[in-house]
Amino acid sequence: MGAAITERDSLPVMDTRGVTTLVSDSGLIRYRILTEEWLVYDRKEPPYWAFEKGVYVEKFDTLFQVEANIKADTAYFYNKEELWKLMGNVHIQNLKGEQFDTELLYWDQKKGRVYSDRFIRIEQPDRIITGRGFESNQEMTIYTIHKPEGIFYVEDEQTAAPDSLRTDSATVAADTVRPMPADTLRVRPARLQKVRRQER
Repeated sequence: MGAAITERDSLPVMDTRGVTTLVSDSGLIRYRILTEEWLVYDRKEPPYWAFEKGVYVEKFDTLFQVEANIKADTAYFYNKEELWKLMGNVHIQNLKGEQFDTELLYWDQKKGRVYSDRFIRIEQPDRIITGRGFESNQEMTIYTIHKPEGIFYVEDEQTAAPDSLRTDSATVAADTVRPMPADTLRVRPARLQKVRRQER
């Protein structure tokens, strides 16, 4: 009988395919989730939702405008903690059009915090920033890179070919960025130091 209970507890209580759903928070619709497969394990400890075939999430503001969208190959949502664990080709785009790419990201909805200890690439309109370790508000508008590795300045679109984003760029080593405490690069409101393009 114990084995039967263990087996039952390891099975999802819900298995839904081809899902598009809206999720509310405090009476307001705040998220849209699209996924090929949604499994709910509410007998596990801690209970969680599994999105092992990929997930796409949109986060809305109070006016139902998309503040950010997130894609990942795999995701787990621990509903008691209100914590997302996003894994594999994690891609985020914020309201300003900035793009964030990493392999592992945590989103703590209770604290309104997004963070990772892995390599991250942030593409802004005029530069690409890379580093290891990252923390942000959940709107992805104010963020900190804990160990910046490089800043790549890109040419204006009028003068640069579309494929020159990486090859025709200037590089700034982490130690040439303006000094900040604890080896940290705070992207906003601090301003980054501009450099001349390097000839290759």
